[in-house]
Amino acid sequence: MTERSHESHENVPSRQRRRFAGISSRAYEHPADRSALVALRKLTGFDTVFKTLSGLLPERSLRLLFLSDSVRVSDAQFTHLNDMLRDACYILDLEKVPPMYVNQDPQPNAMCIGLDEPIIVVTTGLVELLDEEEMRAVIGHEVGHALSGHAVYRTILLFLTNIALKVAWIPLGNVAIMAIVTALREWFRKSELSADRAGLLVGQDLQASMRGLMKIAGGNHLHEMNVDAFLAQADEYEKGGDLRDSVLKILNLLPRSHPFTTVRAAELKKWSETRDYQRIMDGHYPRRDEDKDTSVTDSFRESAAHYADTVRSSKDPLMKLVGDIAGGAGDLGGKLRDKFTGQGGSSAGKSGATDGSTDSARPKEPRDPEEGPESGSGPAGS
Repeated sequence: MTERSHESHENVPSRQRRRFAGISSRAYEHPADRSALVALRKLTGFDTVFKTLSGLLPERSLRLLFLSDSVRVSDAQFTHLNDMLRDACYILDLEKVPPMYVNQDPQPNAMCIGLDEPIIVVTTGLVELLDEEEMRAVIGHEVGHALSGHAVYRTILLFLTNIALKVAWIPLGNVAIMAIVTALREWFRKSELSADRAGLLVGQDLQASMRGLMKIAGGNHLHEMNVDAFLAQADEYEKGGDLRDSVLKILNLLPRSHPFTTVRAAELKKWSETRDYQRIMDGHYPRRDEDKDTSVTDSFRESAAHYADTVRSSKDPLMKLVGDIAGGAGDLGGKLRDKFTGQGGSSAGKSGATDGSTDSARPKEPRDPEEGPESGSGPAGS
């Protein structure tokens, strides 16, 4: 910690919160986010590339812009935000408190950017929307980005993406670029889930984190909203509809840098109930001085296992179908046809997949593709 952060710590709010001395960002990072970051950190000479590219990026311009046209958080300005920022850095043991600015913008938003040093920016719309505990979780979210190094990697990758877009006129260039952009956005979305976890570690108040996400989705009408009902929306979103809806979900998500708000809330609540979270709160977590010994292979293995588990446990129709295929369920053509025509329940009955044994217990016989749905024995939607 810097002298400034240590000397000022007596001014932070009085509620006692657990501090995580020396915590590694690996403790709270989503598996997919963590595997990508571990791989990047292992690349020899990547820091040199950062320094070289920093001269090409408009980072100095951005710093001057915020300095000249926003309000810098300090002991003299937005002191309550300054206390929260110092407190968040103290809890996550971030060595240097990043500069933070409040920018006039009615749209609730916050970001962490920069190469040499991260900068945190929050909008007036967000400051006016959230109460103290909700805002504490948001600031913890941004400090989590800084500790993970997201600001650095995001800035570099966005820069490379922008350069690549300028040569998209090359034959097939646009296809290749879209593949890169899609992959980057998928990582961005996972990094947001990581930062949400960091926000919870800082605020140590799950209800405040939930309220903040609800307000971002529905505005300052908390008396009209309910956490359980909000989380129920996420469950309905995940399992509702058929394969057509699954495809639409993917298309809606592709252009976004953040996961949908209800999904973020559900993911955060789910993580708060895990043994991993409880171990961190009990003081058992990966340490920063062990990061250099982290195995890239193990990180990718954890990421792959997470995605496999997600497919197995998902209620989404497409993910369930993928799980069936991976599990060796037969009649792929029939399943696809029935799912897309809204006859998923009948297909299940016809294939006998509902009891998990019928298909494998009897010889495979050609099935009449025109066989009517009334031949199915399973209940609709099973």
